[in-house]
Amino acid sequence: MIVVAIIGVLASIAYPAYVENTRATKRATAQADLMELASFMERYFTENNTYVGATIAASGVTNNYYTFTSPIPNLAAATFTLTAVPIGAQGDDKCGIMALTQTGAKTPTTDNCWR
Repeated sequence: MIVVAIIGVLASIAYPAYVENTRATKRATAQADLMELASFMERYFTENNTYVGATIAASGVTNNYYTFTSPIPNLAAATFTLTAVPIGAQGDDKCGIMALTQTGAKTPTTDNCWR
């Protein structure tokens, strides 16, 4: 009985740490995907001298835990903002929606979301 109690205590400590580590790994993958999308946008800009017309679908980047949004259409032709919105169980992630602009500005800037 004591062994079962010890295992229960250890599991109650280990499981939340495991869940947070899993979320952090998925978040890091989404951040890498955002960087890849930004690279795609820069290549598009180099070829077309504008971001207008660039689409996320054309980049080929997919992720099962985040939905990526296209550049905000009301911005100028020389700027973009890419966002990653968590879906499913990843929706409980402490960082929430992440964004990356053409200048490299990243949000959110708190809670060590971008490492």
